[in-house]
Amino acid sequence: MKVNEIRQDDFKFVDFSKDELRTNLARISRICENFKIPVLILIDGWESSGRGYIVSQLSKDLNPKYFDVDVAGDNPDYGNYSFIRDAWVNSPAKSHIKIQTKSYYYDLFENLDADKDEIKAKVEEIENFEKMLTDDQAIVIKIFLDIDEKTQKERLEDLKDSYKQSFYVKDLDKRQVKNHKDFKKNFKSIIGQTSFDFARWNVIEASDTKNASKEVLGILSEILTLGIERVGNQQKDETAFERSYDKKSHTIENLDLVKAMDDEEYQEKKDKLQEEVAETMYKLYDKGIASALVFEGVDAAGKDGAIKRLIKDVDPRLYTVHAISAPTELELSHHYLWRFYNRLAKKGYVSIFSRSWYGRVMVERIEGFASIGEWDRAFEEIKKFEKFLVKNKTMVLKFFVVIDKDVQLERFKDREIEPDKRYKITDEDWRNREKWDPYIEAMNEMLDRTTTDYAPWIVVEGNDKKYARIKVMEEYLDYAKKFLKEID
Repeated sequence: MKVNEIRQDDFKFVDFSKDELRTNLARISRICENFKIPVLILIDGWESSGRGYIVSQLSKDLNPKYFDVDVAGDNPDYGNYSFIRDAWVNSPAKSHIKIQTKSYYYDLFENLDADKDEIKAKVEEIENFEKMLTDDQAIVIKIFLDIDEKTQKERLEDLKDSYKQSFYVKDLDKRQVKNHKDFKKNFKSIIGQTSFDFARWNVIEASDTKNASKEVLGILSEILTLGIERVGNQQKDETAFERSYDKKSHTIENLDLVKAMDDEEYQEKKDKLQEEVAETMYKLYDKGIASALVFEGVDAAGKDGAIKRLIKDVDPRLYTVHAISAPTELELSHHYLWRFYNRLAKKGYVSIFSRSWYGRVMVERIEGFASIGEWDRAFEEIKKFEKFLVKNKTMVLKFFVVIDKDVQLERFKDREIEPDKRYKITDEDWRNREKWDPYIEAMNEMLDRTTTDYAPWIVVEGNDKKYARIKVMEEYLDYAKKFLKEID
């Protein structure tokens, strides 16, 4: 993979003074702000390589409302999720610049004892993350500040008797000096493995911090300029995107929706199943297994009723039900998966999504809130997201509840008549009904392209609510028990 070794002679702004470079960077950042382009800048490197000084130099003329600086802790706590969950949560919003020192690369750079499999897994997570951001029209810039052993020793010596020592000099500084060759070898290896075509590393010699800061200012201006051009081309490409998927799936049309259950059988099964669901959720809690339960389906299919019956006997402290509606302004300013990374359950707990990330390939597709390229790309992005969850000891199970068009009409009319249910029916529901066929086509494709062995779809026949509710509980128990056995 290509790594950019930067020298002043290499960039277009070599003849600019530092003040001119800062002014130019501020101007380009305003262009990113106006075009709602998110920018992620990583300033990594050796300890004592001057990261703090360089960040202060590059941020002097930036609009403080549109940038912020993050510093990753030496021992970050990601709960039951890997470091990349934190990277997602702290990713930049549209129009904003996020500057990170000691970024999400920290674990890879500083762990000299990681085995090849561990490194490979983390590199894959980083590649997926940075690719999704750049596909979503973000600009990712990665700077590594390189200094030699002599320079690092001198800088630590200068701080030896300084009042700043406790702030600037950590155990890691001393460990790097002691094991300089090993760290240098590791840095080179990680940079080589993670310098992607869409997000390359720019290695800058930083023995002279003033020169290094000028080089950083120059390379940021250059990469941002190229990034703005690339985003403009992406927008054109999204508009002209041609899909390769042409399969006609008919999962929904082939369902036997007449399946039903009488009251006696329903009552006989319901209480036992609810008790068993509660016991099973407690077992998952004891094992530290988080859960992500997704409920999607046709409007008025009975998703919320199925959720209510599923968790009736479960301690409410164990679960959170997320009623996903239209994204807020803040959520719209991020990648569509951002708001779901923020809602992931801790070890042992359950996140239940009434509507979910699948809105990208259904509502956003049909209503034109996402371009063809954006929602078509989302099928693979969603599978990678769910694979990330399962790899991080989270059980993912997805229920899709289906009713036919006649039953939907009956339920819509009932909601209009009954005062306690009137809040459930909106003008949007009636508009969506007029697009029944396009929605069914989108739902069929979604089921076809996103059911996997690690995150399966359970399609539930929902014309009869009692039958549907029992099926949800039975399928949950069947899958959860298998998941527990695999963990053991």
